[in-house]
This record gives sequence, C-alpha cells and structure tokens, in this order.
Amino acid sequence: MVLKYGVLIVIALAAFAAQAVAAPKIPEKLVYELSWTGIPVGTASQEITESGNMRRIVSLARSNDWLSTFFPVEDRIESSYDRTLAPFPGLARHYRLRTREGSRLRDREILFEQERKIAHYRDNIKGRKADVPIPADTIDVYGSFYYIRYLPLEVGKSSRINILDSKKQRRVEVRVLRKERIKTVLGEVDTIVIQPMVASEGVFEGKGTVHIWLTDDDRRIPVRARTRVAVGSVTANLVEIVP
Repeated sequence: MVLKYGVLIVIALAAFAAQAVAAPKIPEKLVYELSWTGIPVGTASQEITESGNMRRIVSLARSNDWLSTFFPVEDRIESSYDRTLAPFPGLARHYRLRTREGSRLRDREILFEQERKIAHYRDNIKGRKADVPIPADTIDVYGSFYYIRYLPLEVGKSSRINILDSKKQRRVEVRVLRKERIKTVLGEVDTIVIQPMVASEGVFEGKGTVHIWLTDDDRRIPVRARTRVAVGSVTANLVEIVP
C-alpha cells in the first residue's frame, strides 16, 4: 500500500481583488479529523493569533497510533504577517515548514522582503538557498487560506493570487464550483465548494485535486477538505472550533 500522506488541513488560496465580506475572528483555532479512504489516520489543527503588529498562523498535523506504527507523521507550518499592512491577514514576512512523514524529513523556510520584491528560500536540511523575485502582493499558501474565506465568492467565477510555494512563484487560480448542503459537526449547513488549481508539499500531497467546503455565511468556516492521493483520498472533517 502506498500512502502519500501530506498533512495539514487544506491547500489554502485566494485573491486580493475584492473587499472582505465580514470581519475575521481572532484568535481562532480549528481542529480536524483526518481520514484516508474512510479510515481515521490522524488529527490536524490550524490556528491564527495576533500580538502587537504581527499575526501568526500555525498549522499542525499528527498521525494516530495506527498509522504511526508504519508511517509516522508530525508536521508543523508557521506563517508570520505584518497586520498593519495589506489586506487581511497582512503582509507576508516569514514562513517555515517542518515535517516528518515516514522516514522523510523536511525543514524549509522563506523570508519575504516585500519592499524589495524578493524572497529568500532556504532548505535547512539540504543546505540549499535561492533568491526568488516576487510580485509585491505575493503570499504563502497558508496565509492565503484566510483571504479566500473573507472574499465574495460566486459560483462559476474564479479568483487568482500570486503564491510563493516553496521556491516556485506562480499565479494560482481558485475556482468556485458549487453550493452544497452537508452534515457537519455544526449540524447541516450550506457550503460553498472551491477548488485551488495547485498542489503543494506538506498539504494533502498527492494528485493535486483538492476541494474545500466553506460555510456559506459570514465566517466561511472550512468544514471539510478532500484530495486524491497516490492511493485513494484523504479527507479532513472539522470536529471542533476552539473559542
């Protein structure tokens, strides 16, 4: 059995071009159960906090005892933003990915120099470095998760954003596919289903077809995410919102 199990909650992408539909709630922590083809395999969380002029996003994922016996997973991704500049959550300043997935270890980070339109990428395990030219509005994939939640979303329309994914700068499309009513930990809710048109390491790593269900209300809570992987699919279902 091959299980290409990337780990956080979702690939999160969005656009700068529209006004927010509601004020974001901070702090906020969302907790998810991860399953592979219906089998529970772990838990994940995503939390945003702020202190002074900075906002911090921390995404965690860990395999359960069953999966850990043959494929231990322990991932942590952190993003920092200057909250006084740019649309919510702010201006990207720093990003770090540290993952353990089976025997594979990764430790990569990005320092954004937005004023100079350049980002400094570093692989802390392999010792590789790269300076990547970026547009002024570039953001990492985890911060963009929050942009998409607070933008007007219309079925059949797409948004685009400049993303720095590892050391690759790309302009990514996010499609708004449909509205759907589903059962969740919040009860039956109306949702908006979106599809980011990119796959990213450390986040449901696999075939690249990711669907995300956001509640169709002011909070736009991501209640479900699903993607195909090498064998089957991985699903994240919301199980708790920590006050």
